[in-house]
Amino acid sequence: MSTPAAERGSTTVADRAVRRIAERAATEALGPGEVRVGRGSAVVQGRRARVDVTVTLPYPAVLDEAGERVRSHVAGRTAELTGLAVPSARVRVRALRVRELPQEAASTGPASTGAVEAGEVRARRPWSERRAPVAVVACLVAAVCGLLLYDVVSVHAAGRAPARWRTRSVEWLSAHGPDGAAWPGLAVAAGVFVLGVWLLVLAVTPGLRGRLPMAAPVGVRASVDRRAVAALLRDAVADVPGIGRVRVDVGRRRARVRAGLRFGARESARAAVAEAAEEAVASCGLARPLRVHVRVRPEAVWSAPPEPPAAVPASTVRGGAADEPAP
Repeated sequence: MSTPAAERGSTTVADRAVRRIAERAATEALGPGEVRVGRGSAVVQGRRARVDVTVTLPYPAVLDEAGERVRSHVAGRTAELTGLAVPSARVRVRALRVRELPQEAASTGPASTGAVEAGEVRARRPWSERRAPVAVVACLVAAVCGLLLYDVVSVHAAGRAPARWRTRSVEWLSAHGPDGAAWPGLAVAAGVFVLGVWLLVLAVTPGLRGRLPMAAPVGVRASVDRRAVAALLRDAVADVPGIGRVRVDVGRRRARVRAGLRFGARESARAAVAEAAEEAVASCGLARPLRVHVRVRPEAVWSAPPEPPAAVPASTVRGGAADEPAP
């Protein structure tokens, strides 16, 4: 007599097992050590599973092709090993990582002059083209010069009288120059001086203060926007258990992380937030790592976790008649 199928039992695959399989499958997609996996998730519903994996891809690589290879491999490999149907897998590319050159190639490459380590290459911010200030100044200068040239040509070629604005300007400048110590002339001279200093500063400084240089191979210059680094830090800190609102301010030298704690111990939460922020900063591949300052404050819904019960001294815990008072 055979047992009915409904009474034979069932096999359940946990979400955690599916997540681990998906993360391991992502590392096998492009070759050994090419893909690094961050945080992943999986949800099993009956005989179907949805997986989500965050990866770091090697640079240089075509992102759409590499991402599609990772996604298809994760979906197929997870379905093969779990026996579940994986209709789609979501892969998020969190960062790019420069491939490490072999030791022989690094020492004999055409761009190397001996043993050059990545830490010895000094990366600088990219030089800003400053198109807007140059365009504004060029348009103003062209307009003034064109107007003055038109008046001079009309006077000498057509025999017309000088324009009234030019004669009045010359008379005013002759009577209100800086030599007379009159405030209008001094104000105009100060404005011209400030404008000249501003143009010189724009000409000799790199600008683009919103970008941070990245550590790239010799001959390659790369930078990342501060807002992208702040968003990456915010997402990494928000994934820490117990953390609510997160505010991140990224500067040129340091990053300030302010997080709100909803539940859990403050010290352990602060350590977890600091660790997640340090890992996020390290994954950006910056030429000069940022100094991370973390501040964790409890929110209104936070309550202190209960303290563990105090340990009872061994001398007071004795069994039998020894615990009873003597008659």
